[in-house]
Amino acid sequence: MSQLDRSKHTLSEMCRIAEAAGEEILAVYNGAADIEVEQKADDSPLTLADRRAHDLIERELLALAPEIPVLSEESLQLPFAERQRWARYWLVDPLDGTKEFIGRNGEFTVNIALIDNGIARLGVVHVPVTGITYSGINGDKATGAWKTEGSGSVAITVAAMAGQKIRVVASRRHRGERLEQMLANIDHVLGIDEVVSIGSSLKMCLVAEGAADIYPRLAPTSEWDTAAAHAILRAAGGEIVDLDFCPLRYNQKDSLLNPEFIALGDRAYAWQPLLR
Repeated sequence: MSQLDRSKHTLSEMCRIAEAAGEEILAVYNGAADIEVEQKADDSPLTLADRRAHDLIERELLALAPEIPVLSEESLQLPFAERQRWARYWLVDPLDGTKEFIGRNGEFTVNIALIDNGIARLGVVHVPVTGITYSGINGDKATGAWKTEGSGSVAITVAAMAGQKIRVVASRRHRGERLEQMLANIDHVLGIDEVVSIGSSLKMCLVAEGAADIYPRLAPTSEWDTAAAHAILRAAGGEIVDLDFCPLRYNQKDSLLNPEFIALGDRAYAWQPLLR
């Protein structure tokens, strides 16, 4: 089996697992009872759906590849001294957008990524409420990104910049003065056509499928929030960079927090003068 065939098989299994986790989430989401919420040590919310999705994903990934460790938002957080020995590992957010889940607005996802030497190589983002799945292979020899809805799957790519007004996607819950200033600068130089506010990793998926051009994030996120969509975005022709325009890498330090970042669609476009 070629490297491409192996990657496609692994990606297909990741999609299957993410969709199964989505069913676990929907069983709670569509239940008649109120959603019970616990607060974790960092004050982020935790629900039964988070735990059920985590348990299924961890079990299935370990069955798929017992030799590859799993790092999930809901798993025990291991020290960097142990994690830094990992060349490859699964990076998982079983329920990205828990606040959106609690608010029952549908803007939450299941995120599964395969990290290889700090780079998000394979990624799956599944949207339980709509049934849409985004996936991507970001490899040295094999690259491609897809959007699957029902039985149909189409290849996706970022939108090419050609002097048009910018379509911005932004967090529904995290804006702030610095982000508003960045948006004002973009609007002054190029003009902003629209700003779409949406939850979870859907923001990066919109950039990957060409429905938006840029997603700046100047508020805290963790590595599991971005990894799956990062792989998809890179496979579609985009990139996620920090404010020095260095691509995000994973498992490089003790903290699992990302730096502030900007998800870009057309990475060939001269974004730096505008965003600095």
